[in-house]
Amino acid sequence: MPRPQRPSFRSNAKISSRYFMESVKPSAVTLRKSKLSRTLTKVLRAKSTSGIAQVEGLQNVKVDEGNMTHSEEDEELKKKLAVEALVSRVFASISTIKASYAQVQYAQSPYDPDGIQDADKVLVSELKTLSELKQCWFKKQFHFDPSPEGAIVAAESKELKSVIKTYRIMGKKFEWQTRLKDSEILFLKEKLEEANKQNKSIEKRLNQSGSLSSLDNLHISGLSPSHFISVFRHTVKLIRSFVKLLVNEMRSAGWDIDASVNTIIGGDVVYLKEDHKCFAIESFVCREMFDSFNFPNFNLRPTDFLPDRNKTQFFFLNFNELKSSKAKEYLGSKPKSAFAKFCRTKYLRLVHPQMEASFFGDTKLRINMVNGGEFPDDNDLFTSFAEMAKRVWLLHCLAFSFEAEAEIFQVGKGCRFSDVYMESVVNVNVNDDEVAIAVESEPQVGFTVVPGFKIGKTVLQCQVYLSQLLQQR
Repeated sequence: MPRPQRPSFRSNAKISSRYFMESVKPSAVTLRKSKLSRTLTKVLRAKSTSGIAQVEGLQNVKVDEGNMTHSEEDEELKKKLAVEALVSRVFASISTIKASYAQVQYAQSPYDPDGIQDADKVLVSELKTLSELKQCWFKKQFHFDPSPEGAIVAAESKELKSVIKTYRIMGKKFEWQTRLKDSEILFLKEKLEEANKQNKSIEKRLNQSGSLSSLDNLHISGLSPSHFISVFRHTVKLIRSFVKLLVNEMRSAGWDIDASVNTIIGGDVVYLKEDHKCFAIESFVCREMFDSFNFPNFNLRPTDFLPDRNKTQFFFLNFNELKSSKAKEYLGSKPKSAFAKFCRTKYLRLVHPQMEASFFGDTKLRINMVNGGEFPDDNDLFTSFAEMAKRVWLLHCLAFSFEAEAEIFQVGKGCRFSDVYMESVVNVNVNDDEVAIAVESEPQVGFTVVPGFKIGKTVLQCQVYLSQLLQQR
């Protein structure tokens, strides 16, 4: 089998290389390159030349426009400064007018004719200035000497001076009004002090008179529980009058009312209102004043002779003797009487030495009572106490004037309320808008304020404070 012949590539390669060499001759390439370079050079030169001319022309135009804008801005700035100067002068004139008007008002009271004339001249002058400025605005005549800037500074300075002048005038006016108010306050204080003196005088007369005129012609045979009830009610009024004065003295002297109340009653009582704490102090006063009430002469002078027979007549005579007398006059005329000893003992128990020192600056009152048996003449607190003590003593004498002696009673804390033997010292309004309240089914007694009495079958209810009568919702 004959061997296959290899294909020959030499002849073809020669042909291809020859064709390639002929297609890229050096002369043709050089010619084309030179033509292309010349063409590009012309184009670039033409574009660069035209571009430079356009840029230079544009720059020239911009420079001209800049020069024109700068000059216009100068004119606009001058115009703005002129308008600002005009407005500044307007505000300066207005401030001056306000200051002049304030001066006119101040010169009215107290009347000052010279001050009014000076202010009037300034007002007329500034109104003319405003009229001239108005004409300048409408005519566009903005001419200022020496310059708008100087006019602005001058106007601002004028405005500040006018404002300062206004404040000074108002300050003088307020000072005058303050002096006037001070004089009014002083006058009202004098009137208040005078009214307080009159009130105290009226209160003293009411307390001393006591409205016991219905008992003037009373005979022991006509004595009834209604007379005892009448004296009892007057006694309670004077007790509360004394308690009110005592609480005011305590507050003026800086005493802690809450601490005092907690010491008397304890801290477990809930008060509906803050003012109700005064009932605790009233309870303390009643407890001390009515202590030993069921003993003759409060058991203060056991050695005194008390007749076995006609004992009721003896106390009824004492009742009539003191009833028509003033307490301080009786104490002054009979400083060693049973009533005088009663007043001395009860006062020393009610008013603590520290309390008396804080009220009056010293304890001379109690020292004079203990050592010399003297009673003060010009002490409001003791005067109120003496009238209260007189009513308690009269009630005591009247209680022992009955054949069936009056019995005193009170109820303890936590007892269930009974409307037969008790009445609430607080009048409760269940429709009160300030505090929503609900009445408990079984209210309990917080403490007894005023004791009760029983004469035969007649019962005078004791007055109690119900600590759990009300609950806040």
